Amino acid sequence: MQKQIVRRAKVEDNHLPNHLHPLIKQIYASRGIDSAIELELNVNQLCAIESLKGIGQGCQVLYEGLVANKNIAIIGDFDADGATSTALMMEALRLFGCDNYQFLVPNRFIYGYGLTPEIVEIAAKQGAELLITVDNGISCVAGVAKAKSLGLGVIVTDHHLPGMTLPDADAIINPNQVGCDFASKALAGVGVAFYFMMAMRKYLREKNWFVEKEVAEPNIAQLLDLVALGTVADVVSLDNNNRILVEQGLKRIRAGVTRPGIQALLEIAGKDQKKIVASDFGFALGPRINAAGRLDDMSYGINCLLAKDLASARVMAADLDDLNKSRREIEQGMQQEAEQVLKSLNFSDDNLPHAISLFQKDWHQGVIGIVAGRLKEKYHRPSIVFAGTSDDLPLEKVGKTSEIKGSARSIPGLHIRDLLEHIDTQHPNIIIKFGGHAMAAGLSIAEENFEEFQRLFNQYAELWLSSDDLKGTLASDGELPANEMTLSFAQLLRDSGPWGQNFIEPLFDDKFKLVQQRIVGQKHLKLVVEKAGQIFDAIAFNVDLSRWPDHKTQQVHLAYRLDINEFRGKQSVQFIVEYLE
Repeated sequence: MQKQIVRRAKVEDNHLPNHLHPLIKQIYASRGIDSAIELELNVNQLCAIESLKGIGQGCQVLYEGLVANKNIAIIGDFDADGATSTALMMEALRLFGCDNYQFLVPNRFIYGYGLTPEIVEIAAKQGAELLITVDNGISCVAGVAKAKSLGLGVIVTDHHLPGMTLPDADAIINPNQVGCDFASKALAGVGVAFYFMMAMRKYLREKNWFVEKEVAEPNIAQLLDLVALGTVADVVSLDNNNRILVEQGLKRIRAGVTRPGIQALLEIAGKDQKKIVASDFGFALGPRINAAGRLDDMSYGINCLLAKDLASARVMAADLDDLNKSRREIEQGMQQEAEQVLKSLNFSDDNLPHAISLFQKDWHQGVIGIVAGRLKEKYHRPSIVFAGTSDDLPLEKVGKTSEIKGSARSIPGLHIRDLLEHIDTQHPNIIIKFGGHAMAAGLSIAEENFEEFQRLFNQYAELWLSSDDLKGTLASDGELPANEMTLSFAQLLRDSGPWGQNFIEPLFDDKFKLVQQRIVGQKHLKLVVEKAGQIFDAIAFNVDLSRWPDHKTQQVHLAYRLDINEFRGKQSVQFIVEYLE
């Protein structure tokens, strides 16, 4: 789909320090930085722990469990946020001197997401007496009810949007629950877990726990590498609070103060630990951890993060890398099949539906979210991709016998969870269950209802989206002067982060003379371009091979990020092309 490059309007930036590079000042101001203090990213600027509703009650319940030596089960989720949240809780309990704890992550292909009644039964059989959910639980009403019926305690820690009914847990810690005054609503699940453990350390100190147990009071900051990884990998908004958490985690990793699992993952991904940036979490480490939950068992990813020595961590990181390669192959095949389906429907840029929903029974549940994201990016439409479940399960809600699971990705202008809730309210027999955020969600429906859901999804998307919402746009920071297309300025851009969701890495656009073009790695376009007598390398990933290379083209308009390429110890400027025409 053709996109429109829109340059950001110049904004007032005199409120920012004069020692900043003029371009950096403007970039910061255009991203909503209101004062110099927001650039310091110090831990003492984090949102107050006490403002997180339910955290005091959570500490009391957990303390009582520790005193009674109850077996504690951490119930995680099968993505990178869930994995880092689980690892963080396990590490914190160890640091507190607890020795009666375990973790349990549902297999997505058998049990699905969250604290289901089935998972509760498994935990109970394994001796659990107190359940703590991480990155899930706020929508698990039935699972919590099951736990309470078995006499288990439940603490829910989550960041997903709550539904109309909250679970009857002993404590709920979620910045998005009604009545919570916590300033940052963008905390990832791992961020919620981190705040909980910070509060718990203070609570235990006040109860004289560490003295009585003869345990050294731990520095919870040593868990920030996990917080940074999970926060970026979950693509939550990098508001000021999350930027502090990510920056502090990055500093620890660059300084060599990180756990063997993260070190091994960086090695297998070919990343220099001393030069790691936030995007490496999202594009290098996160996918390898996610691969475990997508194709196999997320326990493997968690155990890698919990590894005590580098040798064992390297073995697990290598296995996760192999899983990620398999995930890519499966995803590419599904992507091609999805494209063929769209092609058969004769969609073009002029007659695209307002929303895309596709289903194929043999598609892999583990990668449908990635495929939905690819479709969303290519066509700039909210997209849902469904796959069949591994078993036909009886569906009490609709009286059907075949369930399919979908993963949704949305575009700015359409809150996908709210749209699913609206469909569920207006047509209560279509959706079995759903949950998620503004930009991503998951749901289950009966296979027999797919076509009706497809119709409703497009119908309501058409009502909720404006014509401007459907225009694919790229926000550019404008032309980068040729004298700033340098290694020093590229390094300055790196150092001015962390960049991420809703605090977007600077993107520039300009017209260049096209000197060379060739395909590398089967689907990436390697370019050599010229501007003001200077030659630059550029690369555009996953290009449309029916369009590129185009040897008739002599000039290209690029939207690009200024980056540093390292090859055999030598650094050079490289453009990472987001869009070209």
